[in-house]
Amino acid sequence: MTKTPVAATLALLLPLLGCGSGTPYAVLPRDATIGVGDPTRAAVIASAFSFATPGVLAGHPETAAIAAAQVEYLASEIPAGPRWVDFNPTVGLELMAARAEMRGALGIAAEAQPQAVVDGLFAASRALTAGNPAAARQALAAPAFTDGPATLRRLAGLPALPRTRSATALTEREMFRTEQDNQHSSGGNGTMF
Repeated sequence: MTKTPVAATLALLLPLLGCGSGTPYAVLPRDATIGVGDPTRAAVIASAFSFATPGVLAGHPETAAIAAAQVEYLASEIPAGPRWVDFNPTVGLELMAARAEMRGALGIAAEAQPQAVVDGLFAASRALTAGNPAAARQALAAPAFTDGPATLRRLAGLPALPRTRSATALTEREMFRTEQDNQHSSGGNGTMF
């Protein structure tokens, strides 16, 4: 069977876009942000706040699961996403180190695909919010999660994650810096009308 020119072009482009099998890339689910908004920008701001204010996460595994999913997503999006080319490359490296720290703390397999981790954590958060811990454990299944019940316990009481706290704060500062630089280079004066 021969491929059409469109199919052949797509077959070449999908791996470059992070859509090929085995590519370490993730997207956020539709419910990552409620209402109109930029889900990546929201993930940057929310994760920086969550890890700078650990009391927000303590005893709230549903919230911790979302914060962990945001870090997982950002560690794939920021280093590879074309939108972030103005970011200092150190930010992407720090996010990948934060992802490794987070995975170690939560019992997530080092070789897990980012999308499986994001999907599992968001599904667990939804299940916990609905009062269904059995569904949350099921969402945190192998091979991405080495022990779902243990991951749930760890989400309820995250240890100190200094690399994650530092990386998310750095990402937020870099995002605000590039937004300000872009506004100034476009002739904006910093005021909103």
